[in-house]
Amino acid sequence: MKITFLGTGTSQGVPVIACPCEVCASDDVRDKRLRSSVLVQVDGKNIVIDTGPDFRQQMLRTGIKRLDAVLFTHGHKDHTGGLDDVRAYNHVMQRPMDVYAEERVHKILRDEFAYIFAEHKYPGVPELNIHIIDETPFFIDRLQITPIRAMHLNLPVLSFRIENVAYITDVNYIDPKEKTKLLGLNILIVNGLRKEPHISHFTLTEALTLIDEIKPNKAYITHISHQMGLFSAVHKELPENVYLAYDGLEV
Repeated sequence: MKITFLGTGTSQGVPVIACPCEVCASDDVRDKRLRSSVLVQVDGKNIVIDTGPDFRQQMLRTGIKRLDAVLFTHGHKDHTGGLDDVRAYNHVMQRPMDVYAEERVHKILRDEFAYIFAEHKYPGVPELNIHIIDETPFFIDRLQITPIRAMHLNLPVLSFRIENVAYITDVNYIDPKEKTKLLGLNILIVNGLRKEPHISHFTLTEALTLIDEIKPNKAYITHISHQMGLFSAVHKELPENVYLAYDGLEV
């Protein structure tokens, strides 16, 4: 399996365009973070988790010509805003895109991208095959995907386990029963927004506490605000086998 971090950033905090802080002014490419998303390549399949507003730029950067499925963690715009750009893969692959989302997320997509779901569609709009999911494991061909229920303050969201890799974003609470689905991981990817407390995201300390509890072989912190600080400084503070992810990182 190959994981590519398409984006490791967030819309939280002061917009970069208006921010004079050292992170936003940094020349280190590891401090340049687009909205959080990952590309999972496994068993000949290319799967993207979340299509934020930067989706087109992220996929052009990878050079990936084939995309088999999109999984959505939740319906916030910074995780769904780029859905329109799957149309390019419709054109190249000559088939609809398989999209896996909860019913509540499906309703959001229908509202925000009404033209995609219109009875009489404008030529060239994205073509989707919507698969409604919940906490029940599901399959993409023979590949099993295990959803993990978590909370984003009061909003139920899904994280995903694919083989021995789990991806968790926009989460600040996971029920102990759901944590059992995370045991035996090779890689855990988890959001850590910043060091200061936040109402709906794990802080760096909270993410490290989860990592220590789950004990994966390796862990990567994603969904990182500029408020976290410079990559060059923060990564030195992390425990062994825990890494600050950055855009374009492949593992």
